[in-house]
Amino acid sequence: MPEIKITLGLDKQQIWTSNICSVAGTIFMRFVNGPICDKYGARIPMGVILVGASIPCALTGLVTNATNLSVLRFFIGLGGSTFVMCQYWTSRMFTKEVVGTANALVGGWGNLGGGVTQLIMGSVLFPLFKLGMSAEMAWRTVCIVPAFVGVAVGLTILKISDDAPKGNYGEMKKNGTMAEVSAAASFRA
Repeated sequence: MPEIKITLGLDKQQIWTSNICSVAGTIFMRFVNGPICDKYGARIPMGVILVGASIPCALTGLVTNATNLSVLRFFIGLGGSTFVMCQYWTSRMFTKEVVGTANALVGGWGNLGGGVTQLIMGSVLFPLFKLGMSAEMAWRTVCIVPAFVGVAVGLTILKISDDAPKGNYGEMKKNGTMAEVSAAASFRA
């Protein structure tokens, strides 16, 4: 963030605002994702949000001012809401005897992933990128790496994962092993 602060000429208030925008995106989507998971399962929203949040991540290098940064961080923050899908998914995939342990592990790995990403981006990738370019060009290009990873993981989830032990929600609704659920009714309940 120091290089971004210098390049964009940000003050503490602008950095604080961008931090709030990032968290606001996550909070907003956490309210929306529960009912969406009830209707579609965790697989589709997880894959779509990972791929979708990768787009603004890849566009980080195009930021030119504090407003751009805040808007961008809001949309990247939407990716933080995948926590909801992780908890929903493990609750569907594991029996009641072990679901607490499964949810704890998934939540812990999610937090660890965020920390490791910060560590790798700041301590390994950014310095590596700075070897061949200026500090400004390095921060403008380094975010392509997590964007690529997000797209790859999102597409992999969509392609090879199941919503539940008995299959995907669409197939289960078709063959009658699962009732149709209204996302709006789920939100009101």
